[in-house]
Amino acid sequence: MAKAPALRKAEPPVPNRERPDEPKPYEASKDELIEFYKQMLLIRRFEEKAGQLYGLGLIGGFCHLYIGQEAVAVGLQSALTEKDSVITGYRDHGHMLLCGIPPQDVMAELTGRAAGISKGKGGSMHMFSVEHKFYGGHGIVGAQVSLGTGLGFSHKYKGDGGVCLAYFGDGAANQGQVYESFNMAELWKLPVIYVIENNQYAMGTSVNRASAEDQLYRRGESFRIPGIQVDGMDVLACRGAAEEALAWVRAGKGPIILEMKTYRYRGHSMSDPAKYRSREEVQAVRDKSDPIEHVKKLLEEKGVTESDLKVVEQQIRKIVNEAADFAEQTPEPDAAELYTDVLVEKY
Repeated sequence: MAKAPALRKAEPPVPNRERPDEPKPYEASKDELIEFYKQMLLIRRFEEKAGQLYGLGLIGGFCHLYIGQEAVAVGLQSALTEKDSVITGYRDHGHMLLCGIPPQDVMAELTGRAAGISKGKGGSMHMFSVEHKFYGGHGIVGAQVSLGTGLGFSHKYKGDGGVCLAYFGDGAANQGQVYESFNMAELWKLPVIYVIENNQYAMGTSVNRASAEDQLYRRGESFRIPGIQVDGMDVLACRGAAEEALAWVRAGKGPIILEMKTYRYRGHSMSDPAKYRSREEVQAVRDKSDPIEHVKKLLEEKGVTESDLKVVEQQIRKIVNEAADFAEQTPEPDAAELYTDVLVEKY
């Protein structure tokens, strides 16, 4: 009778495995701080307006707002180049705006108009623009992680020097396809930054109740992918983490995970009353950690006055209001558009 194979003695963890340096907050100039402030304010006012239009019935289906999380996308995407690509889940409006897509094109898409960035066919959750290196907007939880890994493969295959920024949430972090993607990305040393936007609640379940390992930056350890936990409410911390992660990936060292500790002020979607947390909890985060107020204070320390910031506020509101007016006035797609963009035939 054959003997069972002998068990190997477990090897100790490798103590000297290379890791990225601990990121430092980005040292922004006054002009850069003003730009960060404008970008975060644009996202917030845009999302507030989207919420209003949804309430008026001008936006249909699901609509997930990014209010509270603005520092994550602004800090990370401000470090990207034209070579890089971005992919995310269904809470995607802010990421699109930062890819350079005009607010009126995004708002028109939200309202299902022909002038929308996806001809009114994508709506809130499925917008897309290859021209702007934005690859969605994905409604299937965690699906964008595998697609983002494919984008990383494309960058490496073409040798174009690009990196894929693949966002997903704390809920998606428990999906199986995420770990298949991690394994492949590390095996092939793909240029991917996996960004876990941990806003503390996967739909209505807190991360502590849903995840056996709630320190999500550790999720890549068994694949030898390093992870860093970042204050996602501080745009300078986010930009500093982006610099470190990009340096790691561009050096050919493979993927990296950034866990951005952030918080959404609204419900999971517009249909979510968010009764699983108290108003006091949300207000406490607003009072202590709001990303826009944080930058506002930094600007005041650099001599920017309240009246200067009011001018910025007026400019942003004008942009958003004009985008909403455009979206309401532009026509819906022609019925014949149902049959376009369905199949591509190659001869």
